[in-house]
Amino acid sequence: MKPINVGLLGIGTVGGGTWAVLARNREEISRRAGRDIRIGVVADKETAKAKKLTGGKARVTADAFEVVRDPEVDIVIELIGGTTVAKALVLAAIENGKHVVTANKALLATHGNEIFAAAQKKGVMVAFEGAVAGGIPIIKALREGLTANRIEWIAGIINGTSNFILSEMRDKGLPFATVLKEAQKLGYAEADPTFDIEGVDAAHKLTIMAAIGFGIPMQFDKCHKEGISGLTQEDIRYAGQLGYRIKLLGITKRAEKGIELRVHPTLIPTKRLIANVEGVMNAVLVKGDAVGPTMYYGAGAGAEPTGSAVVADLVDITRLHTADPGHRVPHLAFQPDRMSNLEILPMEAVVTSYYLRMRVQDRPGVLADITRILGDASISIGAMIQREPAEGEEQVDIIMLTHQTREKSVNAAIGKIEKLPVVTGKVTRIRLEELQ
Repeated sequence: MKPINVGLLGIGTVGGGTWAVLARNREEISRRAGRDIRIGVVADKETAKAKKLTGGKARVTADAFEVVRDPEVDIVIELIGGTTVAKALVLAAIENGKHVVTANKALLATHGNEIFAAAQKKGVMVAFEGAVAGGIPIIKALREGLTANRIEWIAGIINGTSNFILSEMRDKGLPFATVLKEAQKLGYAEADPTFDIEGVDAAHKLTIMAAIGFGIPMQFDKCHKEGISGLTQEDIRYAGQLGYRIKLLGITKRAEKGIELRVHPTLIPTKRLIANVEGVMNAVLVKGDAVGPTMYYGAGAGAEPTGSAVVADLVDITRLHTADPGHRVPHLAFQPDRMSNLEILPMEAVVTSYYLRMRVQDRPGVLADITRILGDASISIGAMIQREPAEGEEQVDIIMLTHQTREKSVNAAIGKIEKLPVVTGKVTRIRLEELQ
């Protein structure tokens, strides 16, 4: 049978990993796919580097649009990143009848609705396992493995850079800025780490998982994003004393009046498996009504882990290459005409528990004032730490864990607490999830 001819756009880290995995496991892959899969052409601006990597086994060009127009190319792999040129290339490939594989989470989270609609119209597939959690097959699990379930919630450590920073801060007692520099030195964080440490990267991935889990359109702009740059050693230490660890989580839940879609630092009980995911590793918990909680763990980035996901997409497309479009798995798991219009809830409507830390004057009656404000807002306290002040110290930390309450109520209570003359500075608020 004629081999499937692939055009690769970008042979950087992930592109190089994809080339290496496909070359090393070609025989095994062809046995699974039913025919040979070959990268026949590579587009990269650094043509000399591309030629060296491919060793003359593929044609190399600097013009990516030449590849997406090539009538001999069956599948286009987009690995150049970004949302401008990448979008134009993907749409051009679709228009030319090519199937597309991409690991570009930002592109899909922001322009996925348009891309999938174009692919549906042309009867081609867009596969994107590598866009979320690197080598972990979470997209396949959500689209196919859990298809019998009504997904209740998804919670994931889906940014390795942030997870590494938090692990190092806890293990070594170092401040955020010091660990960030170490992460940059090790190559885990970019020179501009904003997307990683402020939750943007995780929000891209969460948007994609929410769309598949609940059958809703991509709505990245409605995702609440909060990063880890404001976390302190004090909060990590107090969380540990209370039996919790702090992780940057992407959380999406089916609520009574819509869908929660949020990324933020989160206290998780230490006894939960996901709380013990350390370093640059990723993990995703998915709760289905029939199967219960399931966890997916592994390398969330890197050349060959992500390349593994890209090649798996190539195999899937090869198997279904000649299938009637109506018999393929829908891009977002649900049939396009059966997508839901469930609302993405504003953050103020979210119901969860909270960690509150406040710096107060060491005077009688302070605790009574704070608890009265919380009580007036119908916020009940589940646990508390009140550290004894050191000799000569006039201020002390009070830490409270609340029971579940609405974010709007907590915001109002925090505003009133911060106005108390005995409270110094801002109240630190970190959300808490039991993940049961």
